[in-house]
Amino acid sequence: MVELVIFVLVGSAAIGGALSVVFAKNPVYAAMGLLGTLFSLGVFYVVNLGHLIAAVQVIVYAGAVLTLFLFVIMMIGVDRVEDTSEPLRFQRQLVIGLAAIMVVTVGALVFGGEFAWVPLSVAGPIPNGTVENIAGIMFTDWLLPFEVTALLLTIGAAGAIALAYYAPGAPEESE
Repeated sequence: MVELVIFVLVGSAAIGGALSVVFAKNPVYAAMGLLGTLFSLGVFYVVNLGHLIAAVQVIVYAGAVLTLFLFVIMMIGVDRVEDTSEPLRFQRQLVIGLAAIMVVTVGALVFGGEFAWVPLSVAGPIPNGTVENIAGIMFTDWLLPFEVTALLLTIGAAGAIALAYYAPGAPEESE
């Protein structure tokens, strides 16, 4: 029952964020919708015991990639005056009421029943998404592709830095 409630709430948030990415007229609002969708995916990973993947999802995508998107949006310049009037009456009260209902519902689920964040027992099998399981496979069976990927990313970063300093037509400095 708890998994169903979490699935419905987080799934609704993911769909709402995805729709705001597609239909938002302001690119900053679209980026915030993407942030909501990425956090929702992270919650889905946690529910399915993929804690490492959830951490990577939030740190890499919601953190680094979305920050890059926002920097690009700021560089292209979307500065315009926003209308801050509230076209819907009582929307703040409605949102506060819905948030209170959600907090009470989650509190009732967590404190009112036998709710466990990790449904497996400690003595049970190790879930597939743990750091130990992924690292064991990555550094034994997939060591060469892992190292090649690290090398390619390092070369790509060095190339991006070199291209950033290259100015076509500018005289080269001599020592």
